[in-house]
Amino acid sequence: MTSPASLARPVADEGILATTLSQFHSAADAIGLEDRYRAYLTSWKTVFQTQFPVEMDDGSIKIFEGYRVLHDTARGPTKGGIRYSANVTLDDVRALSMLMTWKCAVVNIPFGGAKGGVIVDPSTLSARELQNLTRRFTTELEPIIGPDKDIPAPDMGTNAQTMAWMMDTYSMAHGYTIPGVVTGKPVAIGGSEGRAEATGRGILYVLQEHLRADGGLAGRTVSVQGFGNVGSVAARLIHEDGAKVTYISDVHTALHNPDGINVSAAYAHVGRGGTLREWAAETHGATEVDPAEVLTADVDILVPAAVESVLTADNARQVRARLIIEGANGPTTEEADAIFEERGLTVIPDILANAGGVTVSYFEWVQARQYLQWTEARVNEELQRLISTAYRAVAARAVQMGPTCTQREAANIIGIERVVEALELRGYYP
Repeated sequence: MTSPASLARPVADEGILATTLSQFHSAADAIGLEDRYRAYLTSWKTVFQTQFPVEMDDGSIKIFEGYRVLHDTARGPTKGGIRYSANVTLDDVRALSMLMTWKCAVVNIPFGGAKGGVIVDPSTLSARELQNLTRRFTTELEPIIGPDKDIPAPDMGTNAQTMAWMMDTYSMAHGYTIPGVVTGKPVAIGGSEGRAEATGRGILYVLQEHLRADGGLAGRTVSVQGFGNVGSVAARLIHEDGAKVTYISDVHTALHNPDGINVSAAYAHVGRGGTLREWAAETHGATEVDPAEVLTADVDILVPAAVESVLTADNARQVRARLIIEGANGPTTEEADAIFEERGLTVIPDILANAGGVTVSYFEWVQARQYLQWTEARVNEELQRLISTAYRAVAARAVQMGPTCTQREAANIIGIERVVEALELRGYYP
């Protein structure tokens, strides 16, 4: 099985799809992957695109465009977030679905990768309009999602309330409650304890494992780009573990305090609906700086936890952190990766570092299927076990492959090998 379009190396641009395909081929080259598997793994099982009407508060009808892409089902049903963003593109969704396949395989949970999105700025819609949009988009997706087929979750611009509307809409179409159709729901309707903090907590656990033999996090300086669900939780937990977080930022504001930011107080303020700018104005010792400084800060550890493609050829040589752990999906372009490798910087890749979210989503799915409710302590314990095991496997594989093998390449190799193993065992139908 070969396909010239699938096997062709991506052209040199900094889009996340080109970067994702290049990273795949690099890992595939390292293990001598056969062309038939390359063709299969650089194709997508389902690419769903829809335009749908939504009634607005003023009675008008507006047409929105949405996507859902399922990459691979060899290891189980597909899993991945739904994002609401004005910048959603089909190529981005395709790339993110592929990254989800490797992510699920790296932490060894029985899912393939998927991703979805709607082109919309959710901040411009009322709560009623967001609900109308979500319910209509869910109805459009109804033929391809389901607890045994494809399980959406929150992503950029969506949250637990969005998942509640999705679950209810899908359930109404089937005549009974089906909590396993989505994850990231409120705990009151079948969500999991610990899910809201899972991605940020997973970053903490990976950092602890990485630094275990080198003194841990205590006393290290950290810069966190992005203060949403992932970055804010990661910053707070890293701070609580003894590190000094000297830079944080959200989409509007970047803050710096050389003596360490009181991240717990900032987290609480934002959790009450406030902004970082408001919090800083209340004389908490942090001053506003250029957002670009957050990525090039003079710190030990950089956590890019906002959006994709923020570390590029333009700023990679200015990055001063010696350790980068990717909280966002695809924050590092191929060109930046090459520069970091040349400079000897360590990058812990997204498909390992931010896998805490999908891991606890798996726990939520398991609980929904069994109508059980785990305690938060159990959720966190199981998350630490799985993600720490995954980190050790990636680190060991990087050593095994030799000094030129990065953690990203090692993680991709493990993900690819586990999916190929499933393909070999299942065979091709018919």
